[in-house]
Amino acid sequence: MADLTIMGAGIFGLSLAFICASRGAHVRVIEKRSLGAGSSGGIVGALAPHVPENWNAKKAFQFEALRAAGAFWQDVAQQSRHDPGYARLGRVQPVADSALELAHARAKSAADLWQGFASWQVIPAADAPGLAVHSASGFVIHDTLSARLHPRRAGRALVAALQAMGAEIIFGPGTPSGPVVWATGHEGLADLTRDLGRPIGGGVKGQSVLLRHDCANAPQVFVDGLHIVPHLDGTVAIGSTSERDFTSPDSVDAQCDALLARAHAACPALRTAPVIERWAGVRPRAQSRAPLLGAWPGRAGEYVFNGGFKIGFAMAPALAAIMADLVLEGRDAIPEGFGFDGV
Repeated sequence: MADLTIMGAGIFGLSLAFICASRGAHVRVIEKRSLGAGSSGGIVGALAPHVPENWNAKKAFQFEALRAAGAFWQDVAQQSRHDPGYARLGRVQPVADSALELAHARAKSAADLWQGFASWQVIPAADAPGLAVHSASGFVIHDTLSARLHPRRAGRALVAALQAMGAEIIFGPGTPSGPVVWATGHEGLADLTRDLGRPIGGGVKGQSVLLRHDCANAPQVFVDGLHIVPHLDGTVAIGSTSERDFTSPDSVDAQCDALLARAHAACPALRTAPVIERWAGVRPRAQSRAPLLGAWPGRAGEYVFNGGFKIGFAMAPALAAIMADLVLEGRDAIPEGFGFDGV
């Protein structure tokens, strides 16, 4: 018999399984489709911070999650003997002339809020590391807090680590035992909405593009909402769209071409890079946009671990530790705004 069952083998479910197994629990993971079948099977993997201003509890929690991510993924790599593709290589962002003063002000606030762990600097674009980036002002922001993770490698590494630790991983039908944690993405949010009779959240489709271009040690680039993320396997991921209305969850269309055109304009070196994949999937988005975790209202012994729209990979390990406290020890340390009180 399992001490707990986790429904869903995405980044939230697998991170929770790893934390619980590390604490000695017998864990069963049941995934009805395939590893990372939802948004966790994507290609982008940008772990980026909130802007260092207007600080609040959510931003502070994400900062701590980013600071702790390296140790978590190093542990996964050691347990699994698989490289999850994590590296804290920073991020480069072009700055408009009208935003230069604000960018310098944020550099000062980052020096305080990021506690010396990482920096936010405004530098000439010509001095930026990695891919050459077009900037109309001639300046870019270079932060050293952002990191990258290879989503698919991370999922495989977590599964291998869990198997090495004696956890059960079931793909297809399976029988839960013990407490059950539902980490089932946008479908799980839809189930909650139906069960509770009020809007809890839903899905937002994203499309992205993968290029063959080897710059594995370069920082990621962020331009007006567009992520350009070099990975260790000689690829560069470009993403993503945000589509609230869609008919097909996994089809790609001309919006991928628009992403590619924007990436070419931002980083001219990518214009000759061949496209090797176009991907689409649906990301879970709670009403509050924050992750959603806690006991499922009205269902004894059942829990929810979901949401994390656009920040799931960055937040999952830290949130998993809080969920493990709740499920294994009955200790509720859920941050304000991350529970059902926030939706």
